[in-house]
Amino acid sequence: MSGKDDYSELAYGYSESIRRGLSAARAFISSVSKGAGTREQRIERLKYELLNAEAVLIGAGAGLSASAGFTYSGERFNRYFFDFIQKFGITDMYSGGFYPFPDAGTRWAWWARHIYFNRYIKSPKPVYEELGKLVEGRDYFVVTTNVDHRFQASGFDKARLFYTQGDYGLFQSFDADGATYDNEAWVMRAMEAMGFVRGSNGEFEVPEDKNLSLRLPDELIPLCPDGKRAALNLRSDDTFVEDEGWRLASARYAKFIDEHKRAHVLYLELGVGSNTPVIIKFPFWDMTASNPRGVYACINYGEAFCPKQIENRSICLDADIGTALSLLK
Repeated sequence: MSGKDDYSELAYGYSESIRRGLSAARAFISSVSKGAGTREQRIERLKYELLNAEAVLIGAGAGLSASAGFTYSGERFNRYFFDFIQKFGITDMYSGGFYPFPDAGTRWAWWARHIYFNRYIKSPKPVYEELGKLVEGRDYFVVTTNVDHRFQASGFDKARLFYTQGDYGLFQSFDADGATYDNEAWVMRAMEAMGFVRGSNGEFEVPEDKNLSLRLPDELIPLCPDGKRAALNLRSDDTFVEDEGWRLASARYAKFIDEHKRAHVLYLELGVGSNTPVIIKFPFWDMTASNPRGVYACINYGEAFCPKQIENRSICLDADIGTALSLLK
């Protein structure tokens, strides 16, 4: 398939995923298990499934990026946001996104840093790259709630990716007019305006004197090409723009699910927490239960579990994702 019109009659993959998620929540959430077998047996079984499954559907949440080094608190946050911490008492990047900054210049200075250090730098750890090697040459698809572009930056096929919640690298009109715009050039100008300097690896770093601006000048407050106020293309309310690329990815996701609904599929869930289980975790449970040849696998530090109903076809690994992937080579 190619072109927008080819997908016009396909199912809306996102809403179908939500429907499955709600159905699974009602059917499965009352009785969960941490899976069968010893840790060693689970690892060996997952190796087998990765080698022998006809297709792999990857569902990725924030835990995957955290394993790759994109942590939202601690040393990394303290290094790049020390001045925001001192001025406003912000404790982590996530909560900072909701802080009521005093003006647009300060709010956009925050977001320029947030976007840059999560979207435009190299991954601190090669977790995504290792995952890519495990599915290289395989029939796979990725659905993710992450908005940091890590899959594409790590070499995954763009046509096999669905970023359900948006992309840090895109602006949209505040009035939600249906279009999105690349923000990389603006982010780079904003980082320079705040006083960041390029390091030996070409990435922005805090200068030695730590003299950074907390506010962008008015001329750097982002506007869309039509002059309208810009907003981040992140799903937070009903103004989120589902542009053509998003809709094509949603349709490809629906098509992949439909074409493999009776196949030997490994539903590989990585780092999905409790914030948005209805998008990935619960639908994966439902797809596994509906497909007798399906196998569900969950790798998550502290949150690896499955419904009792599919316990015998589930592999749960309570582990750091990067560490677990290294054992699957």
